[in-house]
Amino acid sequence: MKPIGSLKRIMAGLAAWMEERLGIEAARDFLRHKTVPQNRHTIWSYTGSLLLLFFSIQVVTGIILAFYYRPTLEEANKSIARIMTEVPLGWVIRSVHFWSATFMIAIVFVHLLSIWIIKSYRKPRELTWMSGVFLLVFTLAFGFTGYLLPWDDLSLAATKVGTDIPRSIPVVGAWMTKFLRGGEDVSGDTLTRFFSFHVSILPLLVLALIAFHVYLIQKLGMSLPVGADEKEEAKRAIPFWPNFVFREMIVWLILFGVLVTIAVFWPPSLGKSADLMAPAPEGIKPEWYFLFLFQTLKIFPAKILFISGDTVAVSLILLGGILFFFLPLLDNRPAGRKGKVITWIAFAFILYAVAMSVWSLLG
Repeated sequence: MKPIGSLKRIMAGLAAWMEERLGIEAARDFLRHKTVPQNRHTIWSYTGSLLLLFFSIQVVTGIILAFYYRPTLEEANKSIARIMTEVPLGWVIRSVHFWSATFMIAIVFVHLLSIWIIKSYRKPRELTWMSGVFLLVFTLAFGFTGYLLPWDDLSLAATKVGTDIPRSIPVVGAWMTKFLRGGEDVSGDTLTRFFSFHVSILPLLVLALIAFHVYLIQKLGMSLPVGADEKEEAKRAIPFWPNFVFREMIVWLILFGVLVTIAVFWPPSLGKSADLMAPAPEGIKPEWYFLFLFQTLKIFPAKILFISGDTVAVSLILLGGILFFFLPLLDNRPAGRKGKVITWIAFAFILYAVAMSVWSLLG
């Protein structure tokens, strides 16, 4: 019995030592008292944790792929081919990485649009919304930079088109295009630059933003529906731990199963190695999350009065992005007529994005 008693004293001493330095009990106490609103909008609360799930999958699979990937003109495409054919389960890892990126981008859109519609950005949660918009931008940047890394014909042509769009921005446009490409045209410098963005710069920025975003959510809590009775909502609220977390885990398991199933049965293809001198393939289109912007640029004429149509289109898209970022400040009366109009604008935007994407696919 003495060894058991000694072990208990050692473990108790270790627990006290850890508690004094880390304050674990304070975190447990916070989780025990934290609650989550239980109403018709609660379903959208699950999208936030799903972003963390898919980002974590991106990090793990990305690290594995980075062990074998070589960001050079000669080896980029070949190294992807080796991952798919020679590395044990390499094709599954690449497929999971590809599809988890797609899931993550889709969830970011759903998350922000749901917040827009139910107005969860209301005071004092303006910074929570703004940090979320930055997360959307960086998530799209992940998709854009990662698309070039297989270095095949389609990714090269799409990157040429994508990096040429900022050129239409007045004053700084030419510099931005040159900065993205690492020169005047897409080349090996672009590939290494995009790889650096994809595996080091963007992950650090996203991790910092996620930490700030989660801090704001924990500090300010989750919003209630517009006009809700706080006392009644408090009665229906459920404990964050373990009730809500266990429900989240069920959603994680279901979505993870869907992700793996899709990754196994629909792995991404790999085209032949890109040729910098070859003409662009016909019918080049970006990934689905850029289709509505791509089609928006196409519907503008070459000239509008004496201004380039691309310049007008890009300027309007940038203006829309700025208004989107400052939405909590614009929607300062969410329960009034102005707030209802802004809600209908959200639905109109969804219809517009879907219509433009379908038009681009059919075209």
